[in-house]
Amino acid sequence: MFFPAEWHQQAFVQLTWPHQDTDWAPVLADAIDCFCNIVREIVKYEPVLIVAQHPDEAKADLVRMGVELADITFVSCPTNDTWARDHAFITCIDPTQNQVFLNDFQFNGWGLKFAANHDNQINKTLLPHLADRYKTVGITAEYVNHLDFVFEGGSIESDGEGTLMVTSSCLLAENRNNTLSQQEIEKKIKDFFQAERILWIQHSWLAGDDTDGHIDTVARFCSPTSIAYVKCDNPNDEHYEELQAMEQELLSLCTLQGLPYTLFPLPLPDPCFDEEGNRLPATHANFLIINGAVLVPTYHQAEKDEEALTQLQKAFPDRKVIGIDCRVLILQHGSLHCSTMQYPQFGG
Repeated sequence: MFFPAEWHQQAFVQLTWPHQDTDWAPVLADAIDCFCNIVREIVKYEPVLIVAQHPDEAKADLVRMGVELADITFVSCPTNDTWARDHAFITCIDPTQNQVFLNDFQFNGWGLKFAANHDNQINKTLLPHLADRYKTVGITAEYVNHLDFVFEGGSIESDGEGTLMVTSSCLLAENRNNTLSQQEIEKKIKDFFQAERILWIQHSWLAGDDTDGHIDTVARFCSPTSIAYVKCDNPNDEHYEELQAMEQELLSLCTLQGLPYTLFPLPLPDPCFDEEGNRLPATHANFLIINGAVLVPTYHQAEKDEEALTQLQKAFPDRKVIGIDCRVLILQHGSLHCSTMQYPQFGG
């Protein structure tokens, strides 16, 4: 069994659809349009699974935006919010036994910050559908109950070869698993994912981040030997010291073979603010790797967006790099990767 990297061949991608009873209500139309744009790009490369409180409304949204429904499956389920990365299953695979392991962790609204009573039940609703879906291609889906451990998909990166990358600010945060020490948490995660080692990043802060510093907002594996990360060169920016410290951490890391990682710096977007003047956690590192492409959040900042797309094209030379305007997503303090969760298939 192993925890595949995101670039492993995928069976489909899950999204959880916005609706009027979520925090998206004030900007719901714009949020739905953004979700439709994300789905439009994904279905060019692989199927999509949409969890929706109102599936007929989601279908109508997609049709209105000209998105073909042929490769989209809808599952009806009550939801609090839309951050599939953090409430969805985290999937491991065992190709030798034709098995996938659907790891179900407790999602508690990023340390009891937000209601998650519905979102924490989505996996229970999805399980029969996922089991049937994998069964049609000869794969057994095994449910793995980790509901006694608080954990989110955005808090972990895998290189697919036994190395995981996490942030201490998130995994050691209050209101998650604070009865456990770092050593105990590390042992559990290694056991959960059959990992050889964990790289703990000590510096990961972005203003406006509700997640206590998810790794997928600041540093991402692009291959077993390369990492893309957010870089800040402006000494007058409030992130300067923290992100400079993170860069030094990344420069000090080595692969399992003892070699330095190839690093691809991504520019920190110019400050984005909400209506109250609070800075929002805009980041190009919140990209999604799919079969044949990389979807990158952009923020209507021509120079910074283009630089990020160029850097990621270098990191993924064999994939098409596609920018998607995600300004509306950061109004709720997340972005593109946060909104999605990939499920692996065998091969690739």
